[in-house]
Amino acid sequence: MKASDLFVKCLENEGVEYIFGVPGEENLDMLESLKDSSIQLILTRHEQPAGFMAATVGRLTGKPGVCLATLGPGATNLVTAAAYAQLGAMPMMMITGQKPIHSSKQGHFQIIDTVDMMRPITKYTKQIVHGNRIPTIIREAVKQAEAERPGAVHLELPEDVAAEKTHTEPLSIHKVRRPDANEKAVNEAIQRIESAKSPLLLIGAGANRKLITKMLTQLINKTGIPFFNTQMGKGVIPEDHPLFLGTAALSDNDYLHCAIDRADLIINVGHDVVEKPPFFMKRGGTKVIHINFVPAEVDEVYFPQLEVVGDIANALWQISDRITRQRHWDFSYFMKVKKAVDQKVREKADSDQFPMIPQRFVADVRAALGPKDIIALDNGVYKVWFARNYHALAPNTILLDNALATMGAGLPSAMAAKMIYPDRNVVAICGDGGFMMNSQEIETCVRLKLNIIVLILNDSAYGMIKWKQDAMGFHDWGLDFGNPDFVKYAESYGATGHRVESTASFLPLLRECTETPGVHVIDLPVEYAENAKVLTEELKEKACIH
Repeated sequence: MKASDLFVKCLENEGVEYIFGVPGEENLDMLESLKDSSIQLILTRHEQPAGFMAATVGRLTGKPGVCLATLGPGATNLVTAAAYAQLGAMPMMMITGQKPIHSSKQGHFQIIDTVDMMRPITKYTKQIVHGNRIPTIIREAVKQAEAERPGAVHLELPEDVAAEKTHTEPLSIHKVRRPDANEKAVNEAIQRIESAKSPLLLIGAGANRKLITKMLTQLINKTGIPFFNTQMGKGVIPEDHPLFLGTAALSDNDYLHCAIDRADLIINVGHDVVEKPPFFMKRGGTKVIHINFVPAEVDEVYFPQLEVVGDIANALWQISDRITRQRHWDFSYFMKVKKAVDQKVREKADSDQFPMIPQRFVADVRAALGPKDIIALDNGVYKVWFARNYHALAPNTILLDNALATMGAGLPSAMAAKMIYPDRNVVAICGDGGFMMNSQEIETCVRLKLNIIVLILNDSAYGMIKWKQDAMGFHDWGLDFGNPDFVKYAESYGATGHRVESTASFLPLLRECTETPGVHVIDLPVEYAENAKVLTEELKEKACIH
């Protein structure tokens, strides 16, 4: 069969359902092969959001999402998405075209070394030089993308290779089992936990797996050890659990850190150094047990004294099966901190101020959505507010990027989430800056008939940087801009636009949008003075309870 046909059959064999992208001349054989395939081609308006969508498919399914671009500028437009997937541990495969490699017909027109360009930001990158090698290369690329720690892979398919005849078939697939943690390490972890006076459990990005949720729940319920999480660890255990203390949305000096500083042992499950540290280790301070698929990467603020390396779910099961709840454990201070954190989260959640303040719009979004509905956050200061104040009640129901932390990913990740979970409400939450970076994908939403809500937090500025600018004592300068009329902008694509005129009208509008099919774009004026009041001044003055 033709090499591009074999390529598509290998992708079907791997369970690929969607390919997102913008094809070019060098992808035409591939496009022809996809025409009669079970794989659905999702044509986007830019390669970058195609990559964000593919990465989100990987994040939600554990199988690599796939995106497609041509050579040159098409490939360079995937670079940010590649870094997004690689830093965020999301399995993703990028496929790019290339001019013929066996004979040149256009000199160096549009030609860059895409394979070398992708090397620093992928786990695996390769040019396919012969059609008969396609099955083994695709199988290896998928394995690499899925293996812990997951990430991005890239394959380049030149147009003359895509068109040639092949004499092979896709490879059979076998499941790769992760190794179990060493028994001696597990026994030492149990001994250290039982000997501690006030152990505390931390859930990181790497713990966001189905089996881990089950085993963590079992361990927490059996031992009664309180827990907190990082931004990308939100929802692994439902945050309405009575032992949930809060989310470490800031690296230090939040109310939650009063509990972290009092713990004599932190059991760190699924830690990932790409996230801002949820706490800073100090020499001679709190001891840390690292439980993860991979060994710890040691740096100035993270140097655990014990590492339990292997399948996380299995390690937690071994610990839970053999650990005994200790009478000398004292969690009373942690529960006092929980009470204080819960109280702070509720403050100003009923404020009638307009434009709306973060505490109120976060509370209203939570009130409008069910426990398994999904919010996909772009990047801005509101991400800190949602991390602190929004309780995630199920795994992967708050999609945020605390790794690359790129703007422009909120809308595409929401679109992919809606395709994976069509029966759930999905809300893209974007700052006006981040929304405009990939706003053209509203047309893709409308064309795909996705029932989706896009909430634009409108302050006509790059609000996160303005907050930092103020906190660091710089002048308020250089970060304000103008916006289009977002209602008319949405309507020009065939979506429904809404403008919030009062605080009281926001929650009813949001509920109405969840019940009305179509693409809804909501322009919400917001006021970010609370950033300085709460996240800077109040925390600077805080004192831990006794």
